[in-house]
Amino acid sequence: MAVNLVNVENVSKVYGTRALLDGVSLGVSEGDRIGVVGRNGDGKTTLIRMLAKLEEADTGRVTHSGGLRIGVLTQHDSLDSAATVRHEVIRDMADHEWAGNAKIRDVLTGLFGGLDLPGFPQGLDTVIGPLSGGERRRIALAKLLIEEQDLIVLDEPTNHLDVEGIAWLAQHLRERRSALVCVTHDRWFLDQVCTRMWDVQRGAVYEYEGGYSDYVFARAERERIAATEEAKRQNLVRKELAWLRRGAPARTSKPRFRVEAANELIKDVPPPRDSSELMKFASSRLGKTVFDLEDVTVQAGPKVLLKHVTWQLGPGDRIGLVGVNGAGKTSLLRAMAEAARSEGETQPAGGRIAVGRTVKLAYLSQEVAELDPTWRVLEAVQQVRERVDLGKGREMTAGQLCETFGFNKEKQWTPVGDLSGGERRRLQLLRLLMDEPNVLFLDEPTNDLDIETLTQLEDLLDGWPGSMIVISHDRFFVERTTDRVFALLGDATLRMLPRGIDEYLERRHRMEEAAAAASPVVEKAAPEKSAADQRAAKKELQRIERQLDKVSERETKLHAQIAENATDFAKVAELDAELRELAGQREELELRWLELAEDA
Repeated sequence: MAVNLVNVENVSKVYGTRALLDGVSLGVSEGDRIGVVGRNGDGKTTLIRMLAKLEEADTGRVTHSGGLRIGVLTQHDSLDSAATVRHEVIRDMADHEWAGNAKIRDVLTGLFGGLDLPGFPQGLDTVIGPLSGGERRRIALAKLLIEEQDLIVLDEPTNHLDVEGIAWLAQHLRERRSALVCVTHDRWFLDQVCTRMWDVQRGAVYEYEGGYSDYVFARAERERIAATEEAKRQNLVRKELAWLRRGAPARTSKPRFRVEAANELIKDVPPPRDSSELMKFASSRLGKTVFDLEDVTVQAGPKVLLKHVTWQLGPGDRIGLVGVNGAGKTSLLRAMAEAARSEGETQPAGGRIAVGRTVKLAYLSQEVAELDPTWRVLEAVQQVRERVDLGKGREMTAGQLCETFGFNKEKQWTPVGDLSGGERRRLQLLRLLMDEPNVLFLDEPTNDLDIETLTQLEDLLDGWPGSMIVISHDRFFVERTTDRVFALLGDATLRMLPRGIDEYLERRHRMEEAAAAASPVVEKAAPEKSAADQRAAKKELQRIERQLDKVSERETKLHAQIAENATDFAKVAELDAELRELAGQREELELRWLELAEDA
């Protein structure tokens, strides 16, 4: 029977006049892998902070089992800015110790792309202070994963990781014996890692067995049973379930939820989008030409990111763009956007980008555009347009679209300056869509958005008639909203991948294996030792030699005693155990002697 690690009993937490958690009781046992979902602001982070005893409950209690080893990744790290990566992650371990540890090698390679931390100016000896928030977060995650814990608590662990990093982390967590509680908006990650779900809603926590797919099915079934009218029955949860079952059969070979029941629930749900109808409508809005790239070379300063790329974005194309960090995904979008803004006058370093005359581009960049903090949310949207045509006869007012994006009537009167980062991102995307573009460039649109808002955005994009390029590390979002995947593999080319992100990960793995096989192992010359270091090494050598002499003397005596007591089996066993222990000591001392002999 699994040992109980944490008990949460009748816990409540109030902020101001709002009860985030109201009488919640939960438990975490050995082997549990729990995903925590819910809308931003509903209390997910508060729940796991109380679970880890980083925050006190107003009422109720949280108890940990005796000697519980717990590791926590919070939104804000506690790293020493004056320390180096080496000091924070591997402490004072000698190079041969940590490099000989398979777990440490796996974590460093998985999170940083190599043992020498490529991308960090001084590798392991890089000082933490000047690093970005994303780099610091990876360091904090590496530090946590290298240690041994009974329970790992993670708050948004996939933030700042690329597709490869997320795939590695999912596999790493599946293979660990530690229990896990994880808050994340990455639905693919939840499906890969978790075996239970906690859904935090309006002060309560609902528990579900299985991963994200199971949770979607169970929630849809619950709402179907509770529904009393057709309008309520036709909800987004069922539409997402339909996509999970039909739209991505390669996601899992053996779906964990009951296939027959799921199929019955979605039998009258149409596909997420009618691609041929949308393509026809997009062609009428855009004409034949959208973006044509001919022999294009893209540079960032002196660095050439893409060479001789010939590619076409056609009317109604929905493209997912994946690739290693720094390969040029954002630079490619910027080059295309510049050509569109200047009506073809601004061109990349080489080649030409032709832009269709009817193209009306909306570009959601990674940087959140500054808005007047005194504007109300609704006012910020109405300044763009009062109503928006979504195609196929669908029209929405600014207020209705605000509600679709999670801004209820009360929130619509909130000043922009009081919004969170995720809310400002939602507002930025909403303003772009209100301008009725026919081409969308979305660069990391899922940052800071909760799952419910992502589902609403996906539903909105399902019926959006135009051309679209999405850059995202959220694999679920890319697979859900796009029809084809192109990849920048770091070799200055752009390739279409018929099998999508799975094929991308396979290609990257083969490239890394080929690079490792082609690179001869070069032994680094040992640095010259100072005179003081040599003297210290000689002194320690002498001390070890004295210890080895004592071990030899004791071994000789033990052999003699074993001969004298040959008929006393109990005594012989006792002496033999001591002899084996001495042999171990001798081996350690001799290894250390060999290391020091080189230095001396």
